[in-house]
Amino acid sequence: MPKSFYQYLMTQRNPESYDPVATFANNAFYDSSFPKQETDFTEISKYLEENAGYLPSMTIFDDAWQLYLAALA
Repeated sequence: MPKSFYQYLMTQRNPESYDPVATFANNAFYDSSFPKQETDFTEISKYLEENAGYLPSMTIFDDAWQLYLAALA
């Protein structure tokens, strides 16, 4: 079974970084409702659009998703 997006995202955490993906990861860590086992782009995207006020732009998610796919390859 592939690593979930959340598992990958947690590898990008860095509280001292201003990188948008790291900031996204830091904030997702504190989001207790984040779909932690999900691997589907559409499901995660829908969740973030409806619930993630901490994500200023979905482009950051798109960038993180591309990094996730590259890590799975």
